[in-house]
Amino acid sequence: MINTSAFQGKTAAYYTLGCKLNFSETSTFGKMLQDLGVKTVGKDDSADICLINTCSVTEVADRKCRQAIHRLVRRHPKAYVVVTGCYAQLEAEEVSRIDGVDLVLGSNEKAQLVQFLSDAWSGMLQTADNGAPYYIMKTKDIKSFAPSCSRGNRTRFFLKVQDGCDYFCTYCTIPYARGFSRNPSIASLVEQVHEAAASGGKEIVLTGVNIGDFGKTTGESFTDLVRRLDEVGEISRYRISSLEPDLLSDELISYCATSRAFMPHFHIPLQSGSDTVLKLMHRHYDRQLFADKITRIKELMPDAFIGVDVMVGCRGETPECFEETYTFLEQLPVTQLHVFPYSERPGTSALSIPYIVSDKDKKLRSKRLLELSDQKTEAFYAAHIGQQAEVLFEKASRGRAMHGFTRNYVRVELSPGESRPEYDNQLMQVVMEGFNHDKTALRCRLVNA
Repeated sequence: MINTSAFQGKTAAYYTLGCKLNFSETSTFGKMLQDLGVKTVGKDDSADICLINTCSVTEVADRKCRQAIHRLVRRHPKAYVVVTGCYAQLEAEEVSRIDGVDLVLGSNEKAQLVQFLSDAWSGMLQTADNGAPYYIMKTKDIKSFAPSCSRGNRTRFFLKVQDGCDYFCTYCTIPYARGFSRNPSIASLVEQVHEAAASGGKEIVLTGVNIGDFGKTTGESFTDLVRRLDEVGEISRYRISSLEPDLLSDELISYCATSRAFMPHFHIPLQSGSDTVLKLMHRHYDRQLFADKITRIKELMPDAFIGVDVMVGCRGETPECFEETYTFLEQLPVTQLHVFPYSERPGTSALSIPYIVSDKDKKLRSKRLLELSDQKTEAFYAAHIGQQAEVLFEKASRGRAMHGFTRNYVRVELSPGESRPEYDNQLMQVVMEGFNHDKTALRCRLVNA
């Protein structure tokens, strides 16, 4: 039984680390508390509740999580501090020992956030035997699915369509943090999309851990989901977040090429362009399959934006293997590389691979790939200068330039003098005129303004 009166007049602060899925879930937590009368804390005020949604994809992510927890505990000394997310699931006891943390929620329990808070304020929440802050022990079989379709303070909505992963790549702890692949029904997701549209949503990003694996729970398929969502006419745009190459079917590519609302924008993890390394990683494809998928996308959608995840310096990545990756990516018509260095994760089978890359070499390899990424992104943007495009604008701080994205994810910038609050969440026609000062966007002007 939730004591709703306990939430009245309280304020909350939220902090999210990691992926779009984490952001989506944090936004949903915020909406749940808002519906109970909890307001988001002001910039200079202290909160009654502090929620930190963590990531554990790398050792650096773990460190950032600990730093964020310490920082928010200091910033909100009287707050009831809740830590959830992947780091909380994998290192529950460690997190519970951090001074100021009151509650640690694992993957099976985070959907019960409101109930836990109600119990805590009603004096009904148990603590560990040693009197330490209450925490949830990690489980081997994570089965819960917490629905999420929200935008927080952003323009676009993020729809959680899937959770968990069955792949168990040798370097990754996510299956242990998120559990096995599972999903809700298409019908329930369509209902959430209608609700987002009723709230004014025009663009929705589909999120999950391994979204191409959609259907394990319900016997449906990801392409089935895409077709059904495309029929919701109130939504103008959909974007698909990270999609494994072996699960990116030719049928899905063909459908997106002619669909009403799915954008020509793909994010596909490669991790390595060396077949030797891909085998060591236990990835489910080789470089030829990846190249074939890129070729198929570009044949049907020449202007498609294609982002690619690349890991550098993993165990077994010899200099020769890295050069294979560099050459492979150099030749592919992709738009942007999301480069991150390999991080040792306790309990992963990658630790048994003998060849270890030094931190110095990881940095050098990352630098080379990031430079290659800049070249590719700049060339992609430059090809659009002078073109007209439809842009969904996003709100900006007073006096700042508004930004937005074209259908194929070119970021554009409207000058502060032309920016208007009423342009937020509006689809508008612009002409792209040239790079902004730091080449992170194309300057644009409104058509017929």
